[in-house]
Amino acid sequence: MTEEWLDILEASDVLAAQIVQSDLAQRYFNAKRAVYEDEQLVQHIEQFLNMKERYEEVQRFGKYHPDYREVMTAVRKQKRALDLNEKIGNYRLAETKLQEMLDLVGYTLAQAVSDNVAVDSSNPFFETSSCGAGCGSGGACSCSAS
Repeated sequence: MTEEWLDILEASDVLAAQIVQSDLAQRYFNAKRAVYEDEQLVQHIEQFLNMKERYEEVQRFGKYHPDYREVMTAVRKQKRALDLNEKIGNYRLAETKLQEMLDLVGYTLAQAVSDNVAVDSSNPFFETSSCGAGCGSGGACSCSAS
């Protein structure tokens, strides 16, 4: 470990602290707290997760499972109820905004090193090639498959 490594690690700690103290991170933490402090909402989430396990079991057998329709309907209703919950919506929005900032920081760091550094992100804005990394099409997407 060299002094240069220590400087980089120290700078990354400072950057991480700044991110945690940012408005976006604080909104995320507050939204998450609002969701998980609501006991009724937590119970609803737990019920949905249990139903999701049943859903996965039913999916193994498909429409031939005896509880197929019942489970499919229940999962959709519970998911819809969660999707329409204001606290869940605020939490997801805050999570998305924070993820966008983290993606941008990662992209900025990668580009500072080289234009060829791959950036793992679900945001297509950060893709630097026409096919993304590891397309697996053997060049059918016009990328170089070398």
